[in-house]
Amino acid sequence: MELSAPIVFEPLYMERVWGGRRLETNFGRRLPVGTRVGESWEIVDRPEAQSVVHDGPWRGATLNDLWTCHRAELFGAGLPDSKRFPLLCKVLDAQDRLSIQVHPPAGVAEKLGGEPKEEMWYVMDALLDSDLYLGFKPGVTREIFEQALRDCTVADQIHHVAAKRGDAIHIPSGRVHAIGAGNLIVEVQQNSDTTYRVFDWNRYGLDGRPRELHVEESLASIDFNDVEPAISTNGEAGVLVECAHFRVERWHLEAPRSCETAGRFAIFTVVEGEVDCGDRAFGPGRFFLAPPALAHHDLRPIGGTATVLRTTIPR
Repeated sequence: MELSAPIVFEPLYMERVWGGRRLETNFGRRLPVGTRVGESWEIVDRPEAQSVVHDGPWRGATLNDLWTCHRAELFGAGLPDSKRFPLLCKVLDAQDRLSIQVHPPAGVAEKLGGEPKEEMWYVMDALLDSDLYLGFKPGVTREIFEQALRDCTVADQIHHVAAKRGDAIHIPSGRVHAIGAGNLIVEVQQNSDTTYRVFDWNRYGLDGRPRELHVEESLASIDFNDVEPAISTNGEAGVLVECAHFRVERWHLEAPRSCETAGRFAIFTVVEGEVDCGDRAFGPGRFFLAPPALAHHDLRPIGGTATVLRTTIPR
């Protein structure tokens, strides 16, 4: 089947106690009425959540259909021999702060019955007083942290920085972290939904009950040597985060540029401005997947300049 345009999936909106409505106000999305939408799952292949192609020749197919039956054609060669598409891409709207949490490393996840998870954040927008919580302050030990859990002073032990638009943050498994209120974030991660909450600000959930915590699992997963990790505030184009599972680049477009799929798919996320690809326009917050067949198609900024994220799987 000849492809002349990228593949676009229907977003899946997830209600969260900390969510808001900025996907509606910032991106013009139609959200469920009266719902605090905290996450938009843009590209996902999980048993409980499936991306479905919005239009075009693959309309109605799930991401798992494409990955299982058309992998070489639509994604390229030499990719992981996994049952499901190995990445999950989201947009997070944190009207309130998220829990202080951790994702388990592979060995720990297996013992705890979870899935390992490594991720990265890109700050699309941040209010003036928005924070990011990352790793520990100097001198914090496991013993100090456990006492802070008992005293409800956990936040005092976590390193935090002011969030700025364009910041990129790598969250390896084992890093204690939280997104502060007022952030609008693109998240690229392993295909996993395992998160252990260690502290949740004594907050109640949507059901009116205290939210479940996973203190023992968190303590088994946390890297207590992770002190004041750096974030990337460099506004220049280039590689933002690269690990074994994904590579995320930032492209500033002032003129047309080839999709450069190099025999593999690439996922593009528009973070500023508007672009054209395959005679389709994509504005801020939009995601699309470019199969290898679109390698020589151009991304064209519309009406000036644009900035996109390009996500691939490293070779």
